Amino acid sequence: MSTSMRSSTQFFDAKSLLAGVLAGVGGGLVFGAMMASQGMLPMVAMLVGSQNQLIGFVVHMVISGVIGAIYGIVAVRLPLNYTMGILAGAVYGVLWWVLGALVLMPLILGMSAMILQVGPLQWMSLMGHLIYGVIVGLLYVRLAKQQ
Repeated sequence: MSTSMRSSTQFFDAKSLLAGVLAGVGGGLVFGAMMASQGMLPMVAMLVGSQNQLIGFVVHMVISGVIGAIYGIVAVRLPLNYTMGILAGAVYGVLWWVLGALVLMPLILGMSAMILQVGPLQWMSLMGHLIYGVIVGLLYVRLAKQQ
């Protein structure tokens, strides 16, 4: 199969799923470090009933791996090049910012009045999600090309 385009007839394969998970973990490490520096990990820990920063980091990394796996399922249909990795990753990061930070997180934490509310913390979150997405897109391309 060409390194620039892969078959779109398959739903996904184990290699694209693994590349997605690993890319998600890589992006999650960078985003997690950013969140730690801003004191945001206790809020992530609240998703599992804690406020411990380490638990928040573990939860964040699990979510990062799962979201990366989903990227791997989707990205197998895209051209396998770095330009597409940057573009698709950025779009994916924004998608998860809206879905995760602006909708699911407030819902799960019982803050329904905060759904789709954007303030300074949410703009910082957008930057983190964009960086996460671009890293995922680039790492995915790198890992998928090695397979």
